[in-house]
Amino acid sequence: MDMYQACRHHMNRRVRIQTRCGECYEGVIVNVDRDNVYLRTSGDARISGWFGPGFGFGPGFGLLTLSLFTLLAIFLI
Repeated sequence: MDMYQACRHHMNRRVRIQTRCGECYEGVIVNVDRDNVYLRTSGDARISGWFGPGFGFGPGFGLLTLSLFTLLAIFLI
């Protein structure tokens, strides 16, 4: 299963995503397109990605955009 299909399969579920660089992110997959996965994160999640303009889910929440190319693994948590 490619990363696009894996992300689609895990939509609206809490996941931990590991990138090829070894970074890990936790959140809920809220969207995926052919290039990116969009992860809704909480205030305690590790954040080091790009936040799109106008995205937000209240205090302590944001939308993290990760390139599908950089993903190594997805784990349900």
